[in-house]
Amino acid sequence: MEAHATARYVRTSAQKAKLVLDVIRGRHVNAALDTLRYVRKGVARDIEKVLRSAIANAQQKDGFAGDVEQLVVSACYANGGPSAKRVRPAPMGRAFRVVKRTAHLTVHVSERTVKLAPSVDSVEEPEATQLAQKKERVSDTGRRRSSSKRSRTAEK
Repeated sequence: MEAHATARYVRTSAQKAKLVLDVIRGRHVNAALDTLRYVRKGVARDIEKVLRSAIANAQQKDGFAGDVEQLVVSACYANGGPSAKRVRPAPMGRAFRVVKRTAHLTVHVSERTVKLAPSVDSVEEPEATQLAQKKERVSDTGRRRSSSKRSRTAEK
């Protein structure tokens, strides 16, 4: 079960938001909220609001098991929104352009799934697969095949 929340037109750049989103990606929601509370970036408050909204959306879904402890931040990203262009007076009668950027913040939360280890029978030995790959590369004459130009010219 997965739920998501989006905040649009947040008054920050997507690049600055991605720095904070990279910190919480893959964490449990409670750990992510604790982390966001102590991150010293202004956009962390906006991301915290979106994360809380995603948690509330997950609780409202039909397939929710009822335990917030099982929720994990499965994906989070920031896309660039529209930019407002302003003009700032500069020396000698010139003007500098000021770009006020916005971002769209999206957070996906999903229930943690328990991954089972593969059975012993299905696991191949790495040495056996490496030997099989070497046999495929060796030609009938016993020389190795090469795709580089240098080795082809050396054989002639």
